[in-house]
Amino acid sequence: MDTKDEMTQTPPPTLDVPVDDSELDPDVGRAIEAVVMVAEDPVPPGLLAQLCEVGEELIEAHCNALTRGYEEQGRGFVLVRVAGGYRYQSHVDQAAYVERYVLDGQSSRLSAAALETLAIVAYKQPISRAQVAAIRGVNVDAVMRTLDQRGYIAEIARDPGPGQAVLFGTTQLFLEKVGIDSLDDLPALGGFVPGPEVVEQLEAGLRLDDEAPLGPADGGEPAVAAGDGEAIDLTASGAAEPPASEAEPRSADADAQRHPGQADAVIIELPPRAGRDG
Repeated sequence: MDTKDEMTQTPPPTLDVPVDDSELDPDVGRAIEAVVMVAEDPVPPGLLAQLCEVGEELIEAHCNALTRGYEEQGRGFVLVRVAGGYRYQSHVDQAAYVERYVLDGQSSRLSAAALETLAIVAYKQPISRAQVAAIRGVNVDAVMRTLDQRGYIAEIARDPGPGQAVLFGTTQLFLEKVGIDSLDDLPALGGFVPGPEVVEQLEAGLRLDDEAPLGPADGGEPAVAAGDGEAIDLTASGAAEPPASEAEPRSADADAQRHPGQADAVIIELPPRAGRDG
């Protein structure tokens, strides 16, 4: 048997990672719990591996075992991986109690405009302030400033084009607040696009609006309202003229002096109301 055959038949090395939770070192699990408990930010598995002096694969196995154990024991907290690390957070089943505790007497929620702006930055980043304003159709300077002050967005680059506009993106705090590990975990926008039946209804509504009669503002005929027996002048100047029966005959010279674009006065005489003295 030659050397090439020996290399082909030699099995690849395997990582020394226990497949059973009972084979895990309990001291490593306790160390992970202690570090994650006191950490303010999610702790990356690489840092936990350095602190515990074990491999990252073993850290992942311990964290998975701790997660399963908490769930089996019915704990009110869970160990989750968010923003590239591990942290403790309350169980989703206890959200009502946590919300009552956190929001009691406080009003620190983001407004609808801030949430809309934050969503645009999250899905379109890197994006400039002017681009966000163009999408929303309103000025977003105040909202962008608020999101920046709260740490949800930050300046991440500069546009290489003219003016070198500041480009914004989301931060690690945004990932923590949303509860996702990376931006790839954001929900797809395809589920929020209206279906063909909704689009067809919208188009039908627009067609009905186009067929509606025009009013004065749209170039239609104006409504006429006046007293009985009164003559209504519909010229642009609105100057009153005598009824057609009492008007003096207009000479050819007078017609020649009129401006070429001036329209003739339209006189409408309404009949007297029945029972009214003439």
